Amino acid sequence: MRIDPHTHSSYSDGTDTPAALMAAAAREGLDVVGLTDHDTTEGWAEAAAAVPRTGVSLLRGTEISCSVDGVTLHLLAYLFDPDYGPLADALTAARQSRSNRTRYMVERLAVDYPITWEDVLAQSADAVTIGRPHIADALVAAGVFPNRSAAFAGPLATSSPYYVHYWSLEPVEACRLVRAAGGVPVAAHPRAANRQRRLVPDATFARMAEAGLAALEVDHRDHDPAQREQARALARELGVGTSGASDYHGDGKPNRLGENLMPPALLEQIVAEGALPLITP
Repeated sequence: MRIDPHTHSSYSDGTDTPAALMAAAAREGLDVVGLTDHDTTEGWAEAAAAVPRTGVSLLRGTEISCSVDGVTLHLLAYLFDPDYGPLADALTAARQSRSNRTRYMVERLAVDYPITWEDVLAQSADAVTIGRPHIADALVAAGVFPNRSAAFAGPLATSSPYYVHYWSLEPVEACRLVRAAGGVPVAAHPRAANRQRRLVPDATFARMAEAGLAALEVDHRDHDPAQREQARALARELGVGTSGASDYHGDGKPNRLGENLMPPALLEQIVAEGALPLITP
């Protein structure tokens, strides 16, 4: 069974609609795809409607923005009740904070780059969560950078003077909220050192495990072989599972569907523990 549990649609920072994402997953020979847009579940219904015609099962999720002591961490939450108030409120607050942060960054960037807030909105299409990838798309459209990756390596980097922090959940609390909502939390790319200067310490992951963390995403494009082994060793130490995924964004990133996969046993655990079912053809 080929399971890619971490992908994004145009409802956050991907370029494919949920339906197009499901069709692409079918072309790549995937059996299961996880739709995990940033801080939103808005794409779930469209993706679910595409399950019968694509033959690809849908693992519903979201990628929750978290931070601790100024260090960012993303938490994949699977099969949770989207109507659970405390978690729904936190996701709404995160989306609003991301949007405000994006506007502030555009104001800073506009001093040195030919970019406006309207340019960013034009690139965000139907996105519910507006963020740095849409700024990158606007910079690419303006001819300043050749692609998103180049923009993120430059003025959109976390070390850049243009960068603005945003509110997000503390990761241990996020794990508690996901579990309270009947969901299953998995830490996304926990050792991706190229994304920021500091990484979340092992002690925080230990507290997350106590709060219900199910697994670490080990096999990811942003982990080199040494970082994958570090993440795998940490998972063994914590007694949690390991996962893998593409983190597909359509044309927004070079990541390709199915380039890394989740072990079937972990999917079985998530389905057994989650409040929602896997949507199957």
